[in-house]
Amino acid sequence: MHATGQFNVRLPAHPVAPDTEAAQLGRKAIHKTFAGDLQGSSLGEMLNSLGTVPGSAGYVALEKFEGTLDGRRGSFVLMHYGVMDRGQSSLHIQVLPDSATGELQGLSGRMQIHIHDGQHDYAFDYSLPAAP
Repeated sequence: MHATGQFNVRLPAHPVAPDTEAAQLGRKAIHKTFAGDLQGSSLGEMLNSLGTVPGSAGYVALEKFEGTLDGRRGSFVLMHYGVMDRGQSSLHIQVLPDSATGELQGLSGRMQIHIHDGQHDYAFDYSLPAAP
């Protein structure tokens, strides 16, 4: 199955964990509101680091979505792994196995994010057991 839509995102910066400042990591909260085939919001956390060469960086994140997908209510966790290698980006986002609740139990899938002109779009390829 395939879901598409847009989301708005806020990424306020937060201090890193005590005694990890020397690692020079960035830490941000994730606040998203989804429209389209996903209706709801998510909260999460991101850690990022910059490379020593311009255009190189990476981030990892976890976010928990709550709302509806294909009219079915529940929640699930998305895991992010993003790399920028001298300007070439790769992004891997997938549903954390067995994280879905409610009518979304059994959900699996991968998400892509596209940003153009400041607008964030998502494309979500997923599978979901048939409704009882």
